[in-house]
Amino acid sequence: MTILLETLTIKVMASLQTLQAMLLGIVQGLTEFLPVSSSAHLLLIPWVLGWEPMGLTFDVILHGGTLIALVIYFRHEWLQIIRQIFVSEKEDRDYSLAMPLIIGTFPATILGLFFDDLIENQLRNSEVIVFTLTFFGLMLWVADKRGSQKRGLRGLTGMDGLIIGLAQAIALVPGVSRSGITITAALFLGISRADSARFSFLLGTPIIAGATILKLYDLLQTQDMVMASIVPLAAGVLFSSISGFLCIKYFLSFLRARTYLVFVGYRLVLAVFILLLLVL
Repeated sequence: MTILLETLTIKVMASLQTLQAMLLGIVQGLTEFLPVSSSAHLLLIPWVLGWEPMGLTFDVILHGGTLIALVIYFRHEWLQIIRQIFVSEKEDRDYSLAMPLIIGTFPATILGLFFDDLIENQLRNSEVIVFTLTFFGLMLWVADKRGSQKRGLRGLTGMDGLIIGLAQAIALVPGVSRSGITITAALFLGISRADSARFSFLLGTPIIAGATILKLYDLLQTQDMVMASIVPLAAGVLFSSISGFLCIKYFLSFLRARTYLVFVGYRLVLAVFILLLLVL
């Protein structure tokens, strides 16, 4: 009887963990591409609902689902970018995104390799998230108002890529929002709203891919890894990829006629909500 109860308890816990992973996967897919910070939501939801946090490794693996969404949605752009590396026609060179993307990838890669432990152990807390949600939300508002939005993706330079890449490196801090801060930097450079988001998504692809591969490697090296953990991980990846693909599609359409103001307001409301939870 005791063995039966223990087996039943394990199955129930595994089912609950899978349901949690599915919900977090949906949240990850939506918030990764909206400028509202996916890391803040992945920390906040378990805290509010009283769930045991699933850790940074789980969060990064959920990014594998959004990586799938990125690759599928932008598959034609990536094929074109790869082709542009090997062409010599002036028109193709002028429109090539390869150099800005390559240069823009370095800052976050270097910062992530050297400061991953510090970020995971010291900066993943609610107080930091309240500040970053507020400050970088206001920065997005200023950029949306002040940016000329007269530039497109044609003619982006390596310097443009470096500036946006440096902004992306700051997004390793929870609450900043990778898409939010790279879009902000692109808007300050005069790039249009929709193209700012498009470049942000393209720039995030190699970073998300690298982080996911590294964390998967770390997970496979963990001696206490059990096969039961594969099910919630797979569920989280599946749901984050589906929600992420739909988010990219409709977010880019949204930006053709609207501003980022609604997301600024959401960030401020979320920051106030977290602050109230902390003080009450």
